[in-house]
Amino acid sequence: MVKAVVGANWGDEGKGKITDMLGKEADIIVRFQGGANAGHTIVNDYGKFALHTLPSGVFYDHTTSIIGNGVALDIPRLFGEVQQIVKQGVPQPKLLVSDRAQIVMSYHKNFDAYEEERLGGKSFGSTKSGIAPFYSDKYAKIGFQVSELFDDELLKEKVVRVAEQKNVILEHLYHKPLINPDDLYKELTEYRDMVAPFVCDVSAQCNQRRQRDSSGRTARFPERSGSRNLSDGNIFFHTGGIRCDRSGNPSV
Repeated sequence: MVKAVVGANWGDEGKGKITDMLGKEADIIVRFQGGANAGHTIVNDYGKFALHTLPSGVFYDHTTSIIGNGVALDIPRLFGEVQQIVKQGVPQPKLLVSDRAQIVMSYHKNFDAYEEERLGGKSFGSTKSGIAPFYSDKYAKIGFQVSELFDDELLKEKVVRVAEQKNVILEHLYHKPLINPDDLYKELTEYRDMVAPFVCDVSAQCNQRRQRDSSGRTARFPERSGSRNLSDGNIFFHTGGIRCDRSGNPSV
């Protein structure tokens, strides 16, 4: 059985706490969308935790935590969270990361801050987590997907192309330092080394689990944001750039 936990409003509905509670009976728990700009606070026997990327059911040692393809994947923050919960006594989580997830880059955070600075008193009050620039690049097809980290020839070509495009904006709109393609490539290879042991086709993993599991366990899909925070529907210009359809259907 698959169960999805979806916020029907703006967020802050208690999705994280519900997912944590339901995780007791789940085999896999999937974070299927959203970024690290918001979070869930969980209090349990291990202590108090603020999760921004990990699914809230990560504290159960019988579950597998999955980062789906709809997540704005901030790799350093993800593994920073893993290190933090383990440091507080939580068992090392069983973690899988979708090969189709796209990566939040350091320049996304810079662009987020630069735009807030440019807007001045008319700024949006961004958390400067790079979420809006990330989704802009994703839908413009110039973001970096996890699978691309493992195609070195493609990666070297793409960093040059992306840096060239971004540098036009940095030079002429924001008047900020330009992106060096070599530095960008180095950043991506560092991310590759961090995430490589956990990358897989998570859709296939979920389907295989469902087919072979006769124990009656459940898969939980916790959403990070409210369903009104859509990237391409509802009140578009005031949304957080979140990937979720009107019914909140998860895409892994």
